[in-house]
Amino acid sequence: MAGELPRQQFVLDTSLFLTEEIRRGDESLETAVRRLLDLVATARLELNISCYMPPSIHDELGAMLRDRDVEDEVFSRLDTWVVRKSPDRYGVSIPANIVYNFIDEMSDRVDRGLRVSEAAIREVEQLDPEDLTADGHDEYMTAADRVLSNMRDKYRRALRQGVLDSREDFDLLVLARELDAGVVTEDRGIISWADEFGLRYVRGGQFPTLLEEYVRATGGERGAAEE
Repeated sequence: MAGELPRQQFVLDTSLFLTEEIRRGDESLETAVRRLLDLVATARLELNISCYMPPSIHDELGAMLRDRDVEDEVFSRLDTWVVRKSPDRYGVSIPANIVYNFIDEMSDRVDRGLRVSEAAIREVEQLDPEDLTADGHDEYMTAADRVLSNMRDKYRRALRQGVLDSREDFDLLVLARELDAGVVTEDRGIISWADEFGLRYVRGGQFPTLLEEYVRATGGERGAAEE
């Protein structure tokens, strides 16, 4: 029975709602989010599963959904079924080894970023002077501009991909640690650090299926008992 199930809690990331992995067929983002929130509501009412979100991530998600012209009813469902809770940044302890590893990783990433910048400078130095002006293929970008554009992409990947790079990400992990909750995200950086924090995690694209299976399993047990 649902009342006998141990309580489960999850902390949800923005990426859960935006990933195409939660969509079915040609389903729109809004339709997929509505279906997801319906599942969250059912899980809360029938299975004692609670979903949380730090205010910083709630605000981030709200801005992204508004940019995509999502209707107000979706925000009402979000506010009803996903609990906003600030993480206890002062009360939650984080092992020193996690901080040590973070500092070590960021130092390595800075070195990689420097190497990306140095490679771009050398590439520009080797350009023909005529390539420093716009050509017929793109009247707005010179060859040097294209080198710099590629450098920005590589630099961003070197410094930010797969690492905690925002307060929102950190809030998510601290709240999950505080609640002993699972993290739901598609962000590889958060997944990597969830391992460091010793947290359970679920890939965002798998979360709707997870809830559906929970609901189906408990519903099947009730149906069998009634028969």
